[in-house]
Amino acid sequence: MSVAITIDLPETVFSAIRKSPSEFAAEMRLAAAVKWYEMGVVSQEKASEIAGQTRADFILSLARFGVSPFQSTADEIMEDLRHAD
Repeated sequence: MSVAITIDLPETVFSAIRKSPSEFAAEMRLAAAVKWYEMGVVSQEKASEIAGQTRADFILSLARFGVSPFQSTADEIMEDLRHAD
């Protein structure tokens, strides 16, 4: 099941970013999914679903936005390893 959402935007938006309305909608979905993933609001799997991409493609898209595919920092991983004994 899917739900359609309508957003009213000025036509000048599309020419300013040089994207068609459908390209803009896809880019908005991706940007929202990346940001929510970066904030830890959604999992990688859910974010890829929101973006309308496979998980592999979503991981590649994260690089385009400069977002790590790992939600844990190096320090957090090291701390987890110290407590794993």
